[in-house]
Amino acid sequence: MQYTIPNVLTSFRILLVPVFVIFFYLPFDWAHQAAAYIFMTAAITDWFDGYLARRLNQTSAFGAFLDPVADKVMVAVALILLVDQNPTDYPSIFMTMAAVIIIGREITISALREWMAEVGSRTSVAVSIIGKIKTTAQMVALAWLLYAEPMLGIPLLEVGFILLYIAVFLTLWSMVDYISSALPSLRK
Repeated sequence: MQYTIPNVLTSFRILLVPVFVIFFYLPFDWAHQAAAYIFMTAAITDWFDGYLARRLNQTSAFGAFLDPVADKVMVAVALILLVDQNPTDYPSIFMTMAAVIIIGREITISALREWMAEVGSRTSVAVSIIGKIKTTAQMVALAWLLYAEPMLGIPLLEVGFILLYIAVFLTLWSMVDYISSALPSLRK
């Protein structure tokens, strides 16, 4: 592993996962808000590590592998925690379905990318603008759902839930987009 700033940020994000879980379950009134800030820190470092890797020309095979893993683990853990918490304002099926769709899509697209790389067509399933918008909506939604308290008069829990379903729609859209791009290779 090369010790570049982007790789250190990505590794830091992986190390934040257990800290995030611990804070989420602490028996204090502020625990979920602290967990939300940890999640937001991870989301911000995700943006920075990619930006810095390109800007400083510090891309690496290690970073290309670990960056999406760090993102998917943090998002999956956040979704699992939110399903476990089950906000009483919404029936649990809606949170569970969102989690199933988002995690299922991530597994499907990861497997598709791996297979496409094996057949030499990885570029046909490169990250798209829809995927980037989906990730942004997902990160903001999860941060607000984790925070769960109104801020500056904004009901973050309610807005976060709506944004989560926008992210679910974008998740499905991007999955269809990736699969459509890979279809010629899949039909061979």
